[in-house]
Amino acid sequence: MALQFVLNVLLAFVWMFLNDSWTMPHFIAGFLFSLLLIAIFSRFWPHDFYLKRFWLVLKLLALFVRELFLSSFAVIGQILRPKLAVRPGIFALETELRTGWEITVLSCLICLTPGTLTLEVSKDDKMLYIHAMDIADAKKLSDQIKGTFEKAIMEVTRP
Repeated sequence: MALQFVLNVLLAFVWMFLNDSWTMPHFIAGFLFSLLLIAIFSRFWPHDFYLKRFWLVLKLLALFVRELFLSSFAVIGQILRPKLAVRPGIFALETELRTGWEITVLSCLICLTPGTLTLEVSKDDKMLYIHAMDIADAKKLSDQIKGTFEKAIMEVTRP
């Protein structure tokens, strides 16, 4: 992936050299032209096209921002009610993530989302213990985390 980016920048400089113009617009034009060439010939590379991974990371960040806003409004709604009607609890989330990096990212995303907190990761890295401010259905909450964050993390980290 990094090799493709370095090649893209190198080809942009070659483009500038061939045009005998060392300006930013020519660099951008060369970068876009070489990006197109790399995309066309990406089937000959052993790895996927590098912008595909970049797009998946942006998708994960957008998912996190959406969940951040939704959960923030849910927490604010609970706080502003005259009578607090929350059912706090701890539940176990069995994860399909394999590497420590993937599990760390999932734990951080859960902790950064208001109303939830990762308490512990099991020794075999298969189970996360999560505290939630309002648990109506632990299975539904587990499925929601698996369907959003865990799925997006696997798309980013696995080919």
